Amino acid sequence: MKRLILFGLFAAILFMGCEKNMESSVIPVHRENFQVTHDGKQVDLFTLKNSNGMTVQLTNYGGKLVSILVPDKDGNLGDVCLGYESAEEYINGTASLGATIGRYANRIAGGQFELNGQVYQLFKNNGPHTIHGGKKGYRFVVWDAEQIDDQSVKLSYLSPDGEEGFPGTLLVKVLFTVTDDNELKLEYTATTDKPTVLNLTNHAFYNLKGEGQGDVMDHVLQVNADQFTPTDETAIPTGAFRDVAGTPFDFRTPKPLGQDIDADNQQLEFAGGYDHNFVLNKEEGELAFAARLSEPTTGRVMEVFTTEPGLQVYTANALTGEGTDIGKGGKPYGPRSSVCLETQHFPDSPNHPEFPSTALNPGETYTSTTIYKFSTK
Repeated sequence: MKRLILFGLFAAILFMGCEKNMESSVIPVHRENFQVTHDGKQVDLFTLKNSNGMTVQLTNYGGKLVSILVPDKDGNLGDVCLGYESAEEYINGTASLGATIGRYANRIAGGQFELNGQVYQLFKNNGPHTIHGGKKGYRFVVWDAEQIDDQSVKLSYLSPDGEEGFPGTLLVKVLFTVTDDNELKLEYTATTDKPTVLNLTNHAFYNLKGEGQGDVMDHVLQVNADQFTPTDETAIPTGAFRDVAGTPFDFRTPKPLGQDIDADNQQLEFAGGYDHNFVLNKEEGELAFAARLSEPTTGRVMEVFTTEPGLQVYTANALTGEGTDIGKGGKPYGPRSSVCLETQHFPDSPNHPEFPSTALNPGETYTSTTIYKFSTK
């Protein structure tokens, strides 16, 4: 009897150890690598997990998604989000990996805009333009964080009046939730004490084979858009709405990302690939289907639903695979190693009255929802 009891205890300990090792082998990033102080505030790593094993990790430094583990067609979990293994790498690394972007996602021409008759000058951090909120946009700040439960975290940031040239003290909140339907749900809210402009998004880089597992040219993309907004050679919209029909930008029927990316097309030459805003076929404020991305070897599928009017498709053209573009496990993140599907209002909207407005006034509440839903086929 004693031998049986001892054997049972030994087996239980062995199982617990194996279970712990299995867990640690699945979770790619460790919390202790993120527990640092930056700009006088505490940085941390948060892990969300649903009943199916889908696991999302994020840090309050820049509101950045660090890893997204979802199953393939055989049930094997894999990390489909490019990122780093420590807070230090995020602080010194490629700024947009997984980041919450604001106060204005994408570009503002000439680093300035006019609102209610007043011209506001912003910090220019993209040649003659402003991109992703300026020199110290939201991707560089430490957000306040509250873990609601095992499946949700709320991040908050009080953006002061005049930060990077933007008017108004803005209180921004983002609720990240992993649902039992294998969805990553992002819910944004914001209020201001002065008229301002606002455009928020998340800038995760996705590879459904697994981060660092080659390029995404075989990924099949569908975008629910009949038009896109062409740009000049500096990536500023011209103001036109161009039909996708008959162009390399026609993703209304699913096709591989690599099928037309090297076509003889001025827009693709300007960007070195796709880096364009698509005008989604939807009603204003409606939570609707935006895009579907699938990968043939793993069978992974990611669908995007959003209340936003636009979707920026970016094929990681500027990643180099060197220096700060070395990611988790020492993997190089090169050009076309991933794709971003950034739900947004259109680039440079404050300078284009023909675009949906990004103005936010006192007494109003900005709301935006985006869902990334994962499945297999």
